[in-house]
Order: sequence, then C-alpha cells, then structure tokens
Amino acid sequence: MVEHQTDVVLDNGGIVRVEPLSGPIFRIRYGFQESFPEATMIRYGIVKNEWPQKDFSREESGGRVIFRTSHAELSISRGDGGIVFRDREGKRILCEAEGPKLNRNSGFSQQFVLEEEEKLYGLGDESRDVLQKRGRRARMWVKNVDCYAPIPFLMSSRGWGFFLNTTWRHFFDLGHSRDDRWRVSAKRGELDYYWIAGPDYAKLLDRYTEITGKPHLLPLWAYGLTFVCNEQESAREMLDDAMRFRQLGIPCDLIGLEPGWMQKHYDYSVDKKWHPERFYIPSWAPKGPHTFIAALERLGFKLSLWLCSDYDVTYQEERLASASGSEAGQAQPADGDFSPDDFEQDQRAHAPVYADTLTKRDEPWFRHLQPFVDQGVRAFKMDGARQVNEHPDRKWGNGMDDEEVHNVYPTLLNKQMHLGFKEHTGLRSMIYSSGGYVGIQQYAATWAGDTGGGPRPLVSMLNHGLSGHPHASCDMDVFTADGIHFGFLQPWSQVNSWAYWRHPWLLGEKLLHLFTYYAKLRYRLLPYLYSAAHNAVRTGMPIIRAMPLVYPDDPRSDECLQQYMVGDYLLVAAFTREVHLPEGEWIDYWSGRRYAGPLDITAEVPDDRGGPLFVKAGAVIPTWPDMDYVGHKPVNQIGVHIYPGADSEFRLYEDDGTTYRYLENEVATTTFSCRTTGSETKVRIGRRSGSYEGMPAARTFDLRMYTEQAPAAVYVNGGKLSADGWSFEDGACRLLIAEDEEREFVEVRFTHQIDGEREDQNVEKN
Repeated sequence: MVEHQTDVVLDNGGIVRVEPLSGPIFRIRYGFQESFPEATMIRYGIVKNEWPQKDFSREESGGRVIFRTSHAELSISRGDGGIVFRDREGKRILCEAEGPKLNRNSGFSQQFVLEEEEKLYGLGDESRDVLQKRGRRARMWVKNVDCYAPIPFLMSSRGWGFFLNTTWRHFFDLGHSRDDRWRVSAKRGELDYYWIAGPDYAKLLDRYTEITGKPHLLPLWAYGLTFVCNEQESAREMLDDAMRFRQLGIPCDLIGLEPGWMQKHYDYSVDKKWHPERFYIPSWAPKGPHTFIAALERLGFKLSLWLCSDYDVTYQEERLASASGSEAGQAQPADGDFSPDDFEQDQRAHAPVYADTLTKRDEPWFRHLQPFVDQGVRAFKMDGARQVNEHPDRKWGNGMDDEEVHNVYPTLLNKQMHLGFKEHTGLRSMIYSSGGYVGIQQYAATWAGDTGGGPRPLVSMLNHGLSGHPHASCDMDVFTADGIHFGFLQPWSQVNSWAYWRHPWLLGEKLLHLFTYYAKLRYRLLPYLYSAAHNAVRTGMPIIRAMPLVYPDDPRSDECLQQYMVGDYLLVAAFTREVHLPEGEWIDYWSGRRYAGPLDITAEVPDDRGGPLFVKAGAVIPTWPDMDYVGHKPVNQIGVHIYPGADSEFRLYEDDGTTYRYLENEVATTTFSCRTTGSETKVRIGRRSGSYEGMPAARTFDLRMYTEQAPAAVYVNGGKLSADGWSFEDGACRLLIAEDEEREFVEVRFTHQIDGEREDQNVEKN
C-alpha cells in the first residue's frame, strides 16, 4: 500500500480510497473491497505513480471525513460517499449533487453541481465546434475522423481540474441534461479520478501534466516544415522534390513518404520491405553514402516513413510493467488460435479486424523498424489506420477486450515508437500520429487526421492545447492564401500531398510567392516558437493558445474560434478578417498600425498575405537569419524585435536541438526585458545562463525597436551612441549589440522627444 493513501469506509460498506498526492492534487477511488486493482494507465507507466510523501490531516465532523493539505480541502460523506472540494481559503469550488452510483458489474455514474456561470474546458479532440464545453454531452471513444483523441480532463472557471483515470468507453454530460449538473458515467470500469485545485487555467494544466506526463520536446528541426510526397513518387522523384525546395529557396527539413514506399501496399506486418522498383536499395549494401537516404541528408533533409499498425502492443507493455515491478498480474494470452481466413483484409485499413495473426509475442513492435532507422530514417507518421479502428471481437494479449484497450491503444503504440527510437538512437523522436488518448503529449505530435486544414481542425488543435497536448497540427490547405497563413502559424507545419499534387511550385506564381514568404517567416520565428515549446514541456502551457486560456475574463473569448495566440505575443486569425483584440495595445504586423483593445475590427490584410497577424505591445520576439533548414547556418546573430508599449519579459531557450540533454539542464537561456516609462524605453539583454554542446562562443544581437518616430537619442550601458551607431527606417530603430559576458545585462535606452502632451494619432480607441 502507498503510504499516503487512506480509506474511508462508507455506511453502505463501500470504500473510498483517498490519496493526497500533493498539496493541490487528490486521487480518489471507489470500490467494495480493500484490494483495489491498479488502473491500466498506471500499470503501463502513462500516469504517474511515484509521488513524494506529502503532509495532510484527517479528521471527522458531522458524519464527514475531512482531508486538508496546504492547498485544498476534501470532505467525504460516510453516508453516501459524496464529496466536497474547497480551495485553500475554504471556498467551496466543487461538490457532488448526490453520492456516486456504483455497481460491481455495470460501471459507475457520478454527478456534480454545475454552478451558475461556470465554464468548462478540455476533453481533447472530442469536439471541433466549441471551446467552452458547458451544455455538451461527450462520448469519449476514439473514432476515425470524428474523435481522434479524446482526453478525459476538464478544467473549470471555478479553479478545479478533473481527470478520469479510465480507458473504458465513458461519457461526460456537462449540463446537457440539466443545466445545473454535470455527470460522468461508464458502463464498465472503476470510478478512479484526480481532483486538482489551481488559481487559473495555466496552473491547472501544469498540474494535470504533472499527473499524465509533461510534453516531449520535439527535435528542433521538427518545428520547421514537413513535406509529405505524393504516394506514387519514387526515390528519384522524392530527391527531385528536395532539390526543388533548395533551388527555390523554400526552407524545409522533413520529407515524408506515404504507403507507396512499401513493397506491399498498407503493410501493417513486421515484415516490411522497401518497394523494389521505386525505392531500390542494393541488398549487398543496404546503408551508406550511396543510398537515396544519404543523398537526402546531404541536401539537409530528414526522412519520414508512413506506418499503420494492428500489432498487439500489450505483450510489450506487460513486459515493461513486469520489469518495473508493477503490482498487477502477468499478461494472459488471448484465447484461441486464428488463421487469416478468420477475418477480412481491407486495403484501405478502415474495417474492423477480428483476430491477431500478425503479432510476434516476444518481439516489440519497434524492433522491425530498427534497420530503417539504421539506414537514416528519422521520423514516422502513424496513420489512423488500425490504431483508431474498433476490434469488438478481439481479445488482446494482456487478457483485456477491446472495450478496455481501444481508447488507450494509440497512446501505447506511440509510446513504444517513441521509446524504441529513443533507446535505439539516443535522439529525440519525431513520431506524429492522428490517434491519441491520455498521455499522448509524452510521446508524439499529432495532426488532425483526414479532415483537411480548415477552421474545424483549428478548434481541434486549440482543444488539444486546453487538454495538455501542445504539438497538434493539421494538413495544410495550400490552395488558398488563408490555408497557407494558418498552416505556417501552428506548433509544427505539414504539407501532405498524399494522392494529390500540393507541391509549392505547382500552386501558381501568386501562391508560390505567398508560400515561400510564410515558410521563411516561420523559420525566422523558430527561436520564438522553440522557446514556447520549451515552456510547454515545463509547464503544459501550449504553443498555440485558445483565447479563453489567455484572456479568461474577456466575455468574447469563448466565441473566438478562429483566432489564437502563438506564444505570448502573436495573435493570429485564420479564415476570417473579423478579429477581437483583447484588452491592451495591439500592433498590426503587416501595417504597423496600433489599436487599443478591447476592440472588434475587420482587419486589413494585404493582397500578398493570407490573414490577420497582430503583435501584443511589449513584445520581445527573437528571430534567426534566413536559412534553408535547421543547421544550415551557424546562428551567430539573433534578431531581437521590440514592440514597446507595455512592460514585458521574454526568455529565449536554446539547446543542442536533438538529444535529451535538455532534461539534464544542458540548456542556455537569455532573458530580454522591455520597460517604457514616460519619455524613455529600456531594453535589457541578460547574460546567457547555462550551456550546451555546440553553443556559439559569442554572438551579436540585431536589435530593432518599432516606434512611430525616431528616438531622440540611444544609449548603450549609459553611453550615448553617435548618429552613425544606429539607424531608423521603416518604423524601426535598429542597432547591433555585442554580447557582453562580463555584465549581468546589456541595457539599451531609447529617449523619445515629447512636445507638450503626447497625442497618439494612430491609436484607435474603443
């Protein structure tokens, strides 16, 4: 028994097991005996099980058992097991409407009070229509196209989070049946959940990802551009594509192959081979500088392979669980022996499969992929095929049926892909999947599946971010300016040609120019995006952020389904020109025009751009020089773009970009700050803290401060610069600053000429 768990025996003989895991986090389980079976996701290492001992008190009063920690209070009725949660000030933030309904054989139902004006967010890729989930009834079941990655996590405007620790099919009724109640139910499984207290959504996400795993940091090149070739292409045609990217100066890092790379189309066995004609590799020399993979590498590209899987990954999970000393029993083989005639093959891979004839029980799924990795493959695309299909007649290798395994299968598959690649290479993995469930953020990026790149996938991505998963994307719609604009302003960007011809050079002159512009813009923004990714892996705060996550008190936030924040300072609108600017000052990135929020506007977008883009006043945005791919040039100079108007701070994260040494604190950080008071603006560039292998010994900063008029004077570390030490053009004051390791920070001070009272002629007020 874990030391920090304690049982409450109810009057009806039931037992409530309470585990105060940290000050703000409780785990609560209901049962009918003292022996509680361990949850599948804990046994398989997805949900955290090792917690430091935390102090808490237990007392009884008026028929209730009360647990207190430094952050919260939980009380349980001995009569019916009903619970009440309070925050550290004693304010009631969540309570049950009635005691839970439990049955040993037919699951559970639990109903909570839904307070007036209370808002609910989360549930992952369960809905692509709304962000605020009050009023919905959600079926939590992985389903192709409709529900690729449901996540049973909710967070409330009243300061609580709720995570249901189950893999069974279950339902949330969030004020759909009754406006003043929300309910969770399942026909099978145990009632096992975590309650989280937190002052805001950011802290709730941080604590939720403490339970289900912090996000995995992708290799730096994965935040560039991924291009997936037409399915019928050969090795030579793929290399021609790569050459065309370089000739046109369009930056790109990852080229992917669809199922056509395989000898057998849609081969989900462990006997895959390269297509002997289209991707010929000599059997006597399967790897080396003579292969098409090595040729691709010399052009600065990584190679990705498409995969589908129906492999029984539960055998390997049981081996891993046994090796880690998990308390649950050993795997039980599925009953019966099957032959290929027992099920119907489906080349498109969207029909159920009723029996397992593929799995080698003693061989992990990733083992057969190692030779491809040894040849130079650096990423894998995990199609929805098989992993999101239902297998209603299947008994899995661990003895479970599909009702218990189906939801968690995508997470287990991607976990084994991630760990297999990590253990084999020592490098970060780029595994990207359409399917997912709890914990997917630890192992893989996701894309929105076979649903295109329009407004609904955007909502899906924002809901992922509201559920602890920061690396969500979608196929880019390259045939419209709006689709290109949105496609490049995502956590990671992908063009998927598949059966079509989405090659940039086939789009026509105007869209090619637009595509090239946005690709270069994304690569210049990589230090900003990568720093947001570093923040995500530390705190769970997503890279792209739904408006209610950042502006919860703005009454318009829930309606903003087609706009979002990228990092702290960039506001993007997609597939619309109608933009809501929250409180504060905002700068149109395209025109430089300033607006004072809150304000609703129809944005003016230039003909050669694809959508609105705004910068929050006070922004500090680091940039890289133009390059063809990550690592193409040494980054000895970093651009620092300052948009004064509010006090702000930005922390730049840098590391080696490929290994896991960032987890051992081999990271360099540089802190930038901007302060404007009266007639002057101060910018400070802090001394680099920390180091990593390959870090530039010294560098300069190309500082650009965007203002309405040239400053009266510029000072660096107290000394006034001469007129030829800085310039002002296109609305920006520009100067070069050398890094100074002897100083705690370099300070640049801009003084502004004030003639009487300042009049902001170019700021529109509400």
